[in-house]
Amino acid sequence: MAKSVTHEVDAPWSEAEFRQALHSPESSYWDRHPFHQRMHDGLLDKDELRLWAANRWYYQRCLPQKDAAIVANCPLPEVRRQWLSRIVYHDGTDASDGGAEKWLRLGEAVGLRRDEVLDERLVLAGTRFAVDAYVDFARRRPWLEAAASGLTELFSPGLLAHRLGRLREHYPWIAEDGFAYFTARIEVVGPEGRSLLDLVARHAVTREQQEACVRALAFKCQVLSAVLDSLDYHTGNGAPRT
Repeated sequence: MAKSVTHEVDAPWSEAEFRQALHSPESSYWDRHPFHQRMHDGLLDKDELRLWAANRWYYQRCLPQKDAAIVANCPLPEVRRQWLSRIVYHDGTDASDGGAEKWLRLGEAVGLRRDEVLDERLVLAGTRFAVDAYVDFARRRPWLEAAASGLTELFSPGLLAHRLGRLREHYPWIAEDGFAYFTARIEVVGPEGRSLLDLVARHAVTREQQEACVRALAFKCQVLSAVLDSLDYHTGNGAPRT
């Protein structure tokens, strides 16, 4: 008779250990990328800033699709109800508001025509590939992993305030109305991040789920870096990082 084989399963992290692990990808967040550092130092010219705004638009406009995929994959009505607000935040309750509309105003403030942004003629292949991979990840992976990938919100509050200050200081030609995305986002990203962290910590109950959530967050950081790598390479300031 064949002997049964037992496989040891790692015990789940404690909640404190899990929360700490979810902060570990912060060192690879895109605030440390050379492209963002040049932006914050006032070293981008107008064309480079416009290219950044147009490419970031592609990421912004795909976020509701990513969030809709999470809703579609989630069997828990209480989570779906909570997550719907994220779609509304980006798409708005009508065409005149929402995060996507505020980003379009930023595009106009840096000198882009709205149709140039909307038809995505300036979106680089590397940006499109990375963002599409992120949306595909949300469609194919369990809802909890896709939700955990959004925990980059934990790393955002300080960056948003820092970026807004640097943009105002170094690019005074940008009209104040163009900063509406950042001023609105600063107010909500902190509470959103804490709420999402609580949700992920509550539902990731096995070590396998916990580790998958950490990997998902690391993947999101790689997606963001890939967008900036593409911009960096296109503007002649560096080669893609390995």
